[in-house]
Amino acid sequence: MGRRLLALAVLLASCGGALPNQTFRYEATEQPSPSLGESAASASATIAPTPAPTARPIAAVLERIDPAKLNDHMVALASFGSRDVRNPSHAKAVGYLKEQLAAIGGVTVETHRAAYNGVPLENILAIIDPLAPAAPNGWVMICAHYDSISNRTANWNPATSAAPGADDNGTGTAALLEYARILAQERASLRQRIVLAFFDGEELFFKGSAAYLGSLETPLPYAAVINIDMVGFNPIADRLDLIWYTAGSAGLRDRVVAANDRYQIGVSPLQAQLATTGATILDAAPFGLAGIPAVALVQRYGENDATFPGNYTFHTVNDTPDKVTNKRLWLKAAKLTLATALELAR
Repeated sequence: MGRRLLALAVLLASCGGALPNQTFRYEATEQPSPSLGESAASASATIAPTPAPTARPIAAVLERIDPAKLNDHMVALASFGSRDVRNPSHAKAVGYLKEQLAAIGGVTVETHRAAYNGVPLENILAIIDPLAPAAPNGWVMICAHYDSISNRTANWNPATSAAPGADDNGTGTAALLEYARILAQERASLRQRIVLAFFDGEELFFKGSAAYLGSLETPLPYAAVINIDMVGFNPIADRLDLIWYTAGSAGLRDRVVAANDRYQIGVSPLQAQLATTGATILDAAPFGLAGIPAVALVQRYGENDATFPGNYTFHTVNDTPDKVTNKRLWLKAAKLTLATALELAR
């Protein structure tokens, strides 16, 4: 625990701020689920069952991702004008996500609230549990940030400027909503809990995800974290960067690479990049630096090259749905993320 807390403290210091000293609360809005801080001693000791013989093959589950639903969610999120945490329209996004998730049977919705420099943050957690009791650790997280920003636009004002955030990160957020719909029907095949984490405050240097991590009791319940962020633009190639955090994430990195081949998803090139600090502003960072295997899939994190010309609309008022032009890449990113998570949870 000491190493994790030290890593988190260094991480937060490097990002220009500290989290407030406050109590974090979880509010179940549907069926109750075990507390995120539940100890191993208080959890059921029942051995998790083997997957049902009739479990749908993972390749078949991936085909259930509906590109039209992905697009509808992305367009809806962008329509609110801004999801910047300092903008009044941020609340519309919160309402939309909760409404969509509440309509899915078999999904437990919880809220984690925090604040940064007086700005409220609201993380939304959609929990999909196996039908039979599972161990209180080994959880799998898929995460995406739903907040947006347009600080690369001249005369930007976070409280009033538009920040549609269609690619960054309407694409990843829409994927999580599709996962909730699909995974709710796959619970019989699961041996482990999957948490879909809609994080807030990523654009403030991942303050929402760091706050959530800081609220968890030890031993930490997660065995893997997969982050999907900004995956809908590239006119040259179906490229993704695979960011992996410290040597502890090498195994998870290899699993993602293998899944791309095994299910013939077709991400190419799939470029692995090692991250050892919080300089990569992605929600996988605080988890990976705390010792949880963590990776992020993103269309490009770094300088432009022969397979990526640069997306010059992100973090501007022009990150609108019409700029999400590589929907084939978006679907591949969604499939690769879900395939890896399902392998881990089964």
